Amino acid sequence: MKLWQKVLIGFGIGTVLGLIFPQLAALKPVGDLFIRLIKMLIAPMVFASLVVGASSIGDLRKLGRVGGKTLVYFLVTTAIAIIIGIIIALVIQPGADYVLLEVEEEYEPTPMPNVTDVIVDMVPTNILSSLVSDNMLQIIVAALLIGIAAAMIGDKGKPFLTFCDSLAEVMYNITGLVMNLAPYAAGALMAWVTATSGADVLLPLAKALVAVYIANIIHAAIIYSGAVYIFARMNPLDFFRGMFEAWAVAFTTCSSAATLPVAMRNAQENLGVPSEISSFVQPLGATINMDGTAIYQGVCAYFIAQVYGIQLGLPQYLMIIFTATLASIGTAGVPGAGMIMLSLVLQTVGLPLDGILLLAGVDRIFDMIRTSMNVIGDAAGAIVVASTEGELNLPTGIDISG
Repeated sequence: MKLWQKVLIGFGIGTVLGLIFPQLAALKPVGDLFIRLIKMLIAPMVFASLVVGASSIGDLRKLGRVGGKTLVYFLVTTAIAIIIGIIIALVIQPGADYVLLEVEEEYEPTPMPNVTDVIVDMVPTNILSSLVSDNMLQIIVAALLIGIAAAMIGDKGKPFLTFCDSLAEVMYNITGLVMNLAPYAAGALMAWVTATSGADVLLPLAKALVAVYIANIIHAAIIYSGAVYIFARMNPLDFFRGMFEAWAVAFTTCSSAATLPVAMRNAQENLGVPSEISSFVQPLGATINMDGTAIYQGVCAYFIAQVYGIQLGLPQYLMIIFTATLASIGTAGVPGAGMIMLSLVLQTVGLPLDGILLLAGVDRIFDMIRTSMNVIGDAAGAIVVASTEGELNLPTGIDISG
């Protein structure tokens, strides 16, 4: 039986057993152990693979071209994701017949980082400190500079590049070993979610949850399927099958960073994305690409407006799209980025921040789909960039349509 099938079985069993036996919430440490093992690999793997990837690209003009394509793809798909979220919210009307005048508590938003500070903070003052603290943006910048420099000095840089290449391979191998625990971790985490939340937690916000999930499915079915088919002539079903393990890990852990080693391995081994492209696009995407979170912004902003009886017009919708698109980069590397982005969007269009409290109880269920969609979007971006560079190497067994 393939690993993704085992993960799916574990996911289903954990979900059902958690509903039947609330005591199974005690299984959460099994999932936490899996997440810690994956997180252990992130910093060294991203650093080593990016150094090798940057040195392999070599040509600074090509590196700039790849970076430009990546950013354009991320920004365009994020904007489309918000639009889809708003349209679905308008159709489903998630806040209809559920109007409040106030909530009891007051939400204190985490301030949105200043864009200038984010850019300055991308450059580390101490590379070792960045690695220890898992500051992904700083690791990416440092690794790119080191990889380019190592390639430029020729033979003297080869021993270092050989070391980084070996380190990356070791991390990939450990990832494969750790992934053997994925079915059990998926079952344990889902048992915890359903045991602690129960089925009733879905009822008050069921329409908002349904709207977010439907919008994400539509985004994946149209935008990601269209992107991999149009640019790479890849069968979308092969794309989603190839990324299923990463999707399952993201859905259960709600962590793009924790899923990154698995997502990169899936993209490279299952979908033929070269390591130098995957090592650049996917870590960057895990930091700044948030399509799933963007859909959440659109739906939840409309939901909160309805709940408070506030009518939104075209200017407000345009401001939501613009703000959430830019915020997807501005909140890079900040814990709780989804809530920070939502509070920024609400402030921008004049909606009550207290509305966030209505969503906080089921945020974990929202986070499952938005994180897994973010991860799938990063992989689609890597395929698009690799294909436009003429470097996509489809493995045997991948169908090419058209």
